[in-house]
Amino acid sequence: MHMTCEVGGDHEAFVWLGCLSLFDKTTQVKIFLSSGNQMAVYTMVTDAITQYTGLSPTAFFTISAMMVVAYKLVTGMFVAADDYLAVKREHNISLREPVQIGSITEEELRPYNGSDPNKPLLMAIKGKIYDVSRSRMFYGPGGPYALFAGRDASRALALMSFEPSDLTGNIEGLSSSELEVLEDWEAKFEEKYVKVGQLVSEKTSIDDNEEQTD
Repeated sequence: MHMTCEVGGDHEAFVWLGCLSLFDKTTQVKIFLSSGNQMAVYTMVTDAITQYTGLSPTAFFTISAMMVVAYKLVTGMFVAADDYLAVKREHNISLREPVQIGSITEEELRPYNGSDPNKPLLMAIKGKIYDVSRSRMFYGPGGPYALFAGRDASRALALMSFEPSDLTGNIEGLSSSELEVLEDWEAKFEEKYVKVGQLVSEKTSIDDNEEQTD
């Protein structure tokens, strides 16, 4: 049996797998899910929940989910000193004011992938660079979208892909529906994050430097 609970603005899930054990004074009932009799098992489970707890199945699982969330919150308050300092450091990093970096190349964007805690966490969509430091738990090292950091992830976002080959700003050949998905991502980033720069090609960067020298 799978129970999923979405927490916060992004995606986090709690999953329950296995069997449900119910007890009375003399009897222990164990119910295992199998593909052959899922409906029968479901009926037995819901009836057993009501019989032994006095709660409806919906109330039972809602309370269970709330208990799991409360447990995670409480246990999260008790961390080792080193862990506390690490959490505090990440919190301070996420609170930094975004700094405008101007026009940089894709190669210059790479170091802003979260590997250096002294640098902001950046990623680009359609050449526009955004500071995503406030969402370090998602885009920072170890996060589910960490591979997008320090890159122009336009094509990957449009295709909903995690393939390294799609981590590029090249959106040629995308369908109209895929371009709409990309536009939705762009709108979300513009609303949530601060635009701090613009990607330029190597040639443009060199030409600009030569013009400044002249």
